[in-house]
Amino acid sequence: MADPFEESLRDMLKVQAAHDDDACLDRVLKTANRQVGAGDLFGLTGRWVQAAMIAFGSGSGHVSPVSRRNASPSSLSDKAD
Repeated sequence: MADPFEESLRDMLKVQAAHDDDACLDRVLKTANRQVGAGDLFGLTGRWVQAAMIAFGSGSGHVSPVSRRNASPSSLSDKAD
């Protein structure tokens, strides 16, 4: 019994595919280069965001509200001599 799928596969194998191996290799390398470049770009952006968050986090302790009111007498009497 003949299988039509098997016959089509045999026909495809018999037909010599006219493609250029160098062109296929160039296409694969260009695609791989784009993917690696995009990965590097996302990694760089992630590291930049992480560094900015660390900088903001470490600087936030130095930022505190400052009161320009004069010190009240009760706060002065609480201090040790």
